Amino acid sequence: MPWFHDLGITFVMRPLLFLFTRYKVEGQENIPKDGPLIIVSNHVSMTDPPVLSTSIPRNIVFMAKEEIFSNPILGPLGRAWHAFPVRRGQLDREALRQADQVLRDGQALGMFPEAMRSTTGKMQQGYTGVALIALRGKSPILPVGIKGAYEMNKLTFIFRRPELVVNIGKPFTLPHSGGRLTKDQLAPATDMIMRKIAELLPESYRGYYADRKSG
Repeated sequence: MPWFHDLGITFVMRPLLFLFTRYKVEGQENIPKDGPLIIVSNHVSMTDPPVLSTSIPRNIVFMAKEEIFSNPILGPLGRAWHAFPVRRGQLDREALRQADQVLRDGQALGMFPEAMRSTTGKMQQGYTGVALIALRGKSPILPVGIKGAYEMNKLTFIFRRPELVVNIGKPFTLPHSGGRLTKDQLAPATDMIMRKIAELLPESYRGYYADRKSG
């Protein structure tokens, strides 16, 4: 049962986070308790999915790059966090179908719009997949900024206890006038999503979205 599985993740992860980091969650009051939801975050570490699962009291189904599932270590971890694969750089209709089904079932879909982990800790330009899924299903989006996870990429972080802050913003929906979705519509919608995430992070983390404000 997914809820039982997520309770197990939280039971294991939460004490580890408190033990090895200075862990804090801000904005939990912004999380819708039920209904379809797309959770989006910056992506700097393999720890991001379990950190989100621990910080957000919802069953989160993650969309993850296809390559993870053929990795003998990352594959089992991806499946453990309810992930399903997506082929990057192309229209993956099966991944879209699964994402739509997750939302129709009233669950939370976890996505990292940058599609890959940042090697610098700073935000990269987002891909349009999140905007496409959100507009197709008219689903609310919950932006999250994770600060400090980049320092957890090296195992020595357990001796430094970095500050780990999960900053949860207010949910929002993308404006859409109807009709067929085009690249010209998806680009500004993606920009809005990424700017909402950027506003939840310190300026030094914003990278491509530094000095930009959401509309």
